[in-house]
Amino acid sequence: MIGYAEFECVIHDAQSLKDKRAVLQRVLTRLKQKYNVSVAEVDFQDVWQRTKLAVVTVSSSKISSEKELQNALSYVDSFPEIERTITEIEWL
Repeated sequence: MIGYAEFECVIHDAQSLKDKRAVLQRVLTRLKQKYNVSVAEVDFQDVWQRTKLAVVTVSSSKISSEKELQNALSYVDSFPEIERTITEIEWL
């Protein structure tokens, strides 16, 4: 089962693309290290306070995929400098 989550985020303290990329680099690296997921920035690359990220996981059951995605989304929420807004989850 493939679980796919796409979500928009706001980075309130970013004053430039450099600030945004520093925050994103930290979040993306830690997500990849801590969870069995692939993560990428998929939209708003040239906007300095907004981004859209995609997280994908593959497992043998929907339950384990859903658990992994929810853990990854909760981890994103634990970063105080980034606020997750619109979230869409799909199963393939």
